[in-house]
Amino acid sequence: MPFGLKNAPIIYQRIIDNALWGFVRPKGGCRAFADRMQAAEERADKSRQLRNEASRHWSANPQNVRTKFDAAHEDSVTTDPVLQQINSPDVDMFTTSEADTSTLVPVFDRRSFVDDICFDGKTFDECLATLDKLLGRFEECRISISFTKSIFAQSRVDFLSHDISRDVMRANSKKLTEIAKLPFPKTKKGVQSFLGAINYYGRCIQDFAAYGAALYQLKDDVFKPGATNR
Repeated sequence: MPFGLKNAPIIYQRIIDNALWGFVRPKGGCRAFADRMQAAEERADKSRQLRNEASRHWSANPQNVRTKFDAAHEDSVTTDPVLQQINSPDVDMFTTSEADTSTLVPVFDRRSFVDDICFDGKTFDECLATLDKLLGRFEECRISISFTKSIFAQSRVDFLSHDISRDVMRANSKKLTEIAKLPFPKTKKGVQSFLGAINYYGRCIQDFAAYGAALYQLKDDVFKPGATNR
């Protein structure tokens, strides 16, 4: 994959972390920055529309068609409004060596896994209060969510292949059923593959680290027919 696309998940994770925790904030706060960015996007759209209209005009009048050099020169001297906003000194909170006065504070004291966010509360009203803060933060940071993929006010949820309830976290029952169907390993590589398959649920298996370390140290001779040191 291209270098930029390889970094996309990491960048997206940092965006979500920054929104939930408020690590780095643009001058004036995220809401003011979002308004400036929206205005820049509108200017960029208008600029693209004007260029498209100009292209259609030049196509209808071949004698006025620009050369490739003229088009490249115009693109080099014309800065996209969005890029101009992103590279603006106003975006960097450290440019003027002054701390930002934004009231952006952590929404709740835990991270999310990319765009999978889970939170709880002791009471229904507490859950609603946290949800209100979360939606307000996403609105401020211009992060959209899908309500059709969201679950609210549930006593048990499936989160990252775990069954999460108020008092306990268990491995997902469907995943455990599939793991139980795995064939018994008969080679060293098979044992390592099996350990890799269940490693994600290691916290749900008592003394998994000790058993896993012992199984990883098995030699190929152990799996040969007639071996006595099994």
